[in-house]
Amino acid sequence: MPEMQETVREWLDTGKVDLFLGYKQVEGHPLPYAFNRDNLEELQDLTVSEARYPLEKLGAGILAVQPELKIGILGRDCNRRALNVLAVHQQITPGQMEILEVKCCPSPLRKHADCSSLEPRTYGSVKLEVGIDNSMPTARMEQFDQQTRFDKWLYEFQKCLKCYGCRDICPVCFCKECSLEHADLVETGGVPPEVPLFHLIRAVHMAGRCIDCGLCEDACPVDIPLRLLYRKVNEIVKDLFGYETGLSLEQPPLSILGEGASGVTDSHRAAV
Repeated sequence: MPEMQETVREWLDTGKVDLFLGYKQVEGHPLPYAFNRDNLEELQDLTVSEARYPLEKLGAGILAVQPELKIGILGRDCNRRALNVLAVHQQITPGQMEILEVKCCPSPLRKHADCSSLEPRTYGSVKLEVGIDNSMPTARMEQFDQQTRFDKWLYEFQKCLKCYGCRDICPVCFCKECSLEHADLVETGGVPPEVPLFHLIRAVHMAGRCIDCGLCEDACPVDIPLRLLYRKVNEIVKDLFGYETGLSLEQPPLSILGEGASGVTDSHRAAV
C-alpha cells in the first residue's frame, strides 16, 4: 500500500496526472475520491478493496467538462478494456487517463487473473433448480435444452425491479438517450418490466461492448446472472467476427447495425 501511495504522489508531483481517482477510507468505507496536488496528505487514506466503482466512467464525465486534464485511476485490467471501449466510441481520447493497476478479477478476457473479487457465491436450492447459478460457465448453460434455458432465464428476468442499477453502474453505458427508457420499447411505470424484453434490449447493446467487469451483477439487488448473459453475447460476437471487446482500439463489428449481418444464423440467435 505505501508503494502505491508513493506512486500516486509522484504522478501528481511530476504533473503526469492532474487528478487521481481512487478509493479513500471514509468512516470505514472505501469510497471514490479525487486526489490532487492540493491534498497530497490525504494519500495516506488511499486504499484498495473489493469495493468497486466505475472510476473510468467518472473520469470520462470530468473530461467531458475539462478535456485538458490528465487523469489517473486505480484500476484492474477490466478498467483498461473499458478505456479502450470509451475511446473507440469517442467518449475519451486515448491517453487522457492513466491506469495504476491492481490485481485483476477472473475473466475470460484476462489471462491468469488472480484477484479474489467476484469469487463464486453459494446459492439456495430453488435458484439452483429453477433459476441459474451465476457462476456457471456458458458452456455448462448450453448443456440444457433450449426450453430449459428459456424457462431458467424467464425465472431470472421476472425478478427484475427495473432499478436501472445495471445500466447506471456500467462503465461503458454512455448513451445520452437510453433505449431502456424509450416508451415504444419499454413500458413506463410498470414493475417488473416486460419479460424478457428489457434485458434482451440491454444484452443487444452489450454485444461487442461489455468488458466483463461484473459491476452490473454486483449492483443487481435480485442477483440476476447478468455477467453470464453478456459473456454469451460477447462469445457470439467473437465466434462470428473474431472480435474481443476492449483488447484494442479497433472498431467493433456492431458499430453499424443493419439487416443481414454476415454469418448470423438461427443457431446464434437461439444460443442464449
